[in-house]
Amino acid sequence: MTFEIAIVLVALVGMIVALILDRMRPGMVLLTVVVLFFCCGIISTKEMLEGFSNKGMITVAMLFLISEGVRQTGALSSLIRRLLPQKKTTVFRAQARMLPSIALISAFLNNTPVVVIFAPIVKHWAEKVNLPPTKFLIPVSYVTILGGMCTLMGTSTNLVVDGMIIDAGFEGLSMFELGKVGIVIAITGILYLFLFSGKLLPETRTDLSGLEEEKEIQSDKLIVEAILGARFPGINKKLGDFDFERHYGAKVREIKRSGQSLVKNLEKERLREGDTLVLVTDESFIKSWGESSGFVMLTNNVDAETKVEKWKRWFALSLMVMMIAGVVIGDLPAVKTLVPGLKLDMFFFVSVTTIIMAWTKLFPPKKYTKYISWDVLITIACAFAISKAMINSGVADTIAGFILKECSSYGPQLLLAAIFIITNLFTELITNNAAAALIFPLALSLAEQMGVDPMPFFVTICMAASASFSTPIGYQTNLIVQGIGNYKFTDYTRIGLPLNIITFLLSVFLIPLIWPF
Repeated sequence: MTFEIAIVLVALVGMIVALILDRMRPGMVLLTVVVLFFCCGIISTKEMLEGFSNKGMITVAMLFLISEGVRQTGALSSLIRRLLPQKKTTVFRAQARMLPSIALISAFLNNTPVVVIFAPIVKHWAEKVNLPPTKFLIPVSYVTILGGMCTLMGTSTNLVVDGMIIDAGFEGLSMFELGKVGIVIAITGILYLFLFSGKLLPETRTDLSGLEEEKEIQSDKLIVEAILGARFPGINKKLGDFDFERHYGAKVREIKRSGQSLVKNLEKERLREGDTLVLVTDESFIKSWGESSGFVMLTNNVDAETKVEKWKRWFALSLMVMMIAGVVIGDLPAVKTLVPGLKLDMFFFVSVTTIIMAWTKLFPPKKYTKYISWDVLITIACAFAISKAMINSGVADTIAGFILKECSSYGPQLLLAAIFIITNLFTELITNNAAAALIFPLALSLAEQMGVDPMPFFVTICMAASASFSTPIGYQTNLIVQGIGNYKFTDYTRIGLPLNIITFLLSVFLIPLIWPF
């Protein structure tokens, strides 16, 4: 074993442990590893910085702004209200109306704002029509994940893998290429939720704070639920030391975490990312802190529609439709021949759409940096450098050679299954982009040493990295609905593990048929 291989292996193990322990944001963990590789001469300055100028990474940044533009027009909240039945209905019928549409939306928009908008509206609606909100919130999160599997822009991981494919010298993925398998998985997953979510998901869990809610409202106070984000300044601090009431003018009455309601000795509780705080406050709280990056979501259980000019809603939706149509048309051979000097790809149309939205003020252009998840972008940029380090050091070839030596009698399809399982496990434990960074060079080396087309392995990574259903920590949307739905960790395992297995079986069976070895 060479010095470089030893350094990379130790660093990668340390990275995985650090991500699991969640002592630091993923972007900083990966950046630390990248700097270590740079200092050891495993990657060059150019290779260290290439990810920060990668087209896929910049596309993800602009998609954050596009999602924010659509969100601020109120187009999504208006749509979900029209989808929700206002008369007496059943869980099955209500899911049949909303879940396919949510999956379709999430194929083209960032999942997090979709869930942030839909989750409180769906919860309030369910309570109003006397249906358990717990039967809807996890399915809402899951279908956004399923929808994201269907397009290149559906999730940042798809764009990361596409960027790595191009860097490796292969032709990148087209807009709907992943949909050849993603749509089948999405439809099957939605049918599974229709049939089994009513049985596998819990009935409504009463919030301890809800018992006094009416009393608080009568005394000119409101109950507000606030989900803490990664940028909240009190993360890992005791509530008593942070003094939430002095900072925000609101009193914390309950902390909801992993399906548990904490109401006693709150001053001694350490605040964690994803905690849902039940606050006693007034009407000014959401107005003052609604745009704060410290909170992922604020909801006061009031179904208030955003007051925005209707033309902005239609204009935002029209821009989205034109962007998607432009990507599809721009990929046609005839169009490529007509304008050979201009590449009309997704990056082109996303760039144009972002600038139009900024100048028409669909999102506040002076605050545009606020709506971009910089940690995600740093994670993506570092993922490219880590992948390059695994190739340069020989780690990818060494591990692939060992696997082939031990599994030489097995065909590529079994190795494809192994790639799915490993990627999916890493996704549940760390982050999807970090999982893709670790597995991509290994998959590429395996395919090259076996002498087969690597594309089936690349598509498998896309599917496996997105299929985060068994835990609330693997995907941010799962974490968001955990608090407001008061779900336990085991609720995700009970309904999500079968969905992971369904995704695995369909991927391993269909991918080699569509992209032969």
